[in-house]
Amino acid sequence: MPCAQPCARQPAKSAIMPPLKTDPNIPDADGFYAELIALHNGLSDAESAALNARLIFILANQIGDRDVLSAAMKAAAAARKRGKTNAEGQ
Repeated sequence: MPCAQPCARQPAKSAIMPPLKTDPNIPDADGFYAELIALHNGLSDAESAALNARLIFILANQIGDRDVLSAAMKAAAAARKRGKTNAEGQ
């Protein structure tokens, strides 16, 4: 049942979370990338950022595991600090 107010964080499902998948894991990765880029064609920077935010929330909802989402955010931040843009952050 959804909470009317922000809910307390649910306990982790297990004490050990499997590592994030950072190796390529998308069938036809090039086709996916082309589709993602095409989605942004003709958008302003603000429209593109808003589209990315909507896409992130849709995908986060699909994942549905708060611990996985937190780990992914940390991995993305660490890769940004290293100046990396690929999924592997290498």
